[in-house]
Amino acid sequence: MREIVASEWTDFFAAEVGASAALTGLVVVAISINLEKILSLLYLPGRAAEALVMLVAVLVLTSAALIPHQPAAALGGEALTIGAASYLAAIFIQVRSLKSGTTFPAMRVFVRISVAAATNLPIIFGGLLLMHGSDAGLYWIAAGVILSLVAGVLNAWVLLIEILR
Repeated sequence: MREIVASEWTDFFAAEVGASAALTGLVVVAISINLEKILSLLYLPGRAAEALVMLVAVLVLTSAALIPHQPAAALGGEALTIGAASYLAAIFIQVRSLKSGTTFPAMRVFVRISVAAATNLPIIFGGLLLMHGSDAGLYWIAAGVILSLVAGVLNAWVLLIEILR
């Protein structure tokens, strides 16, 4: 199988590595600064965990995309694996929250699962396309990465600012 043309995607993935690393650090700082408040609100520890998983998944995926001379199918497999693991982690966190006996508004659960789907399913689909030889998979992966960064910014905002209101 062919290699991904690195010169076409290197700048994008390098920028996303930096952005995801910075956002991951911001979320860690937000959690450490507001840990007591986060732990006092039953739905926030899970949201904080989801934010970290999502951003670390993007960091790992974009780092893997920078591996030189990598076959497209290999990146597709990595994207599929990372996207699926991140999505399953988010679902596990939501199920665990629901099983805790605490009642959560249905809309909150729906939104959290929808965010996990919107950020991970494009990455999974992109991985499958790459594994089957379609360059369109890179665009799907890019969409999932960008959506993940937007969700990461929103989560950082909630964990830093909104919980103090």
